[in-house]
Amino acid sequence: MIFIENDAAMRAFGARVADICPPRCVIYLLGELGAGKSTFARGFLHALGHQGAVRSPTYTLVEPYELAKLQVYHMDLYRLADPEELEFLGLRDWLAQDAILLVEWPQKGEGMLPRADLVIAINYAGTGREIKVQENIKTGQRFIDKLCFE
Repeated sequence: MIFIENDAAMRAFGARVADICPPRCVIYLLGELGAGKSTFARGFLHALGHQGAVRSPTYTLVEPYELAKLQVYHMDLYRLADPEELEFLGLRDWLAQDAILLVEWPQKGEGMLPRADLVIAINYAGTGREIKVQENIKTGQRFIDKLCFE
């Protein structure tokens, strides 16, 4: 369990994960409304070189970020009515390229989303947050080792 005390620490954690993330990766972000999923994404994207604002894709469902060396799709599936809508949004195309998918509310896309390389669960803990990081496939273990031992 990792304790995060404020937004700045959440952005720093996002940056740390970005630093060790391979160019083809699926990251699930779990947590209640307002837990810090989009704040994590801001730190993640800024660490990869995005200079502008990072908007929560709550209404657009996906915000694409074309960065110097890779593509990142920040998805918020909270308002997704049916998992099959992901096909119309272009999920298959995104998965065919070297891209990172940051997926908020992945349970709404169940059955259409690929398995995550890394699952980050963010929970309220007093005025801060507790983060639990879990790998789902072999590449995920490298994340855990690098987060914990570097």
